[in-house]
Amino acid sequence: MTPPWMVTARSLIGCAEIKGPRHESRIVAMWDSIKCGWFKDDETPWCAAFVGHCLESVGVRSTRSAAARSYEKWGGPVAPAVQSRIPYGAVVVLSRPGSPGSGHVGFYCGPSGAGFALLGGNQNDAVRVSSYLWSRIVAVRWPTGPVVTPTYVYPPLGSLVASTSDA
Repeated sequence: MTPPWMVTARSLIGCAEIKGPRHESRIVAMWDSIKCGWFKDDETPWCAAFVGHCLESVGVRSTRSAAARSYEKWGGPVAPAVQSRIPYGAVVVLSRPGSPGSGHVGFYCGPSGAGFALLGGNQNDAVRVSSYLWSRIVAVRWPTGPVVTPTYVYPPLGSLVASTSDA
């Protein structure tokens, strides 16, 4: 079964920042859904807002934080967190090279070439599926409670864009 938050996440693919003084209303609404409504723009790094919005939209409590690394301890660990046993829709926290303590967060979509595919917000300023290296993974998490049994069946990814920016 597809995790319900992934239905929300996939529906937002293509949602992107608007350059200039206007702001994408769907991104601003993500801040509201995670109780961080004081952010009123689409320039503040919003990957955690995207993940939180997708979770909250189906009744799963997020970290309600703007920090990607807040998901390191959220939910329960995926064990073993090895490449072949990460379920579709797991929350993956990444390190940010050259910026200790900061990171990026998104949903696992399956292996991809030498790395893996991640569906996330603020990936090149948009919601998209991008590829990342395994070495960037800091944590892999799954919601606790009666949510969804993890599945290891990955839908087709389509064309992937190698991420050049997760900010």
